[in-house]
Amino acid sequence: MAKSSKYYVVWEGYEPGIYSTWQDCKLQIQNYSNAKYKSFKTLEEAKDAYAMGFFGYQKHKKTAPSQFTTEGIEWKSIAVDAASSGNPGKMEYRGVVTKTKQVLFHMGPFPNGTNNIGEFLALVHGLAFLKDKKSDLPVYTDSKIAMSWIRQKKCKTKLSKNSKNEKLFELIKRAEIWLSKNTFKNPILKWETKSWGEIPADFGRK
Repeated sequence: MAKSSKYYVVWEGYEPGIYSTWQDCKLQIQNYSNAKYKSFKTLEEAKDAYAMGFFGYQKHKKTAPSQFTTEGIEWKSIAVDAASSGNPGKMEYRGVVTKTKQVLFHMGPFPNGTNNIGEFLALVHGLAFLKDKKSDLPVYTDSKIAMSWIRQKKCKTKLSKNSKNEKLFELIKRAEIWLSKNTFKNPILKWETKSWGEIPADFGRK
């Protein structure tokens, strides 16, 4: 059987799915009111687009520059990220399923925090979450600083502790204790923003 040069995603048609020939795709959309479909050069691109859903794909196209690609992403993973309104300022972090962006955990906002602290806590939370699930899935982060702090098992923030961020520093202490007492096999992977666009856990405030 000859390899298909294109793959066709049918989001809305008689039988939604991915088809390897135009004739098969056409059968699903012909005379179907408001059919939604598109062709892709590779099966991987088609799978990604189909998983996003039609409106999710349209949103992705609008927010992601055309040079972005999904090549090289380990989809069986989770992704973590943090956001801070001011530095220091109100900070929150979360972890999501990389493929679907389903939220697995969300903490904050915490007053008088920093983005780096949030990235560190998100990464530790992700590792602890997966260990509790007995999962060895990789964890994506877009923060080299957080990755470095994890290796050192220490949050190297220069932020001073005060009455506003006391709870946050309690979380930092708990995270450092967890790192000192636990081992993990989960690969910590760097999310390549320049190639892939914003990390799936991004809060979309840029």
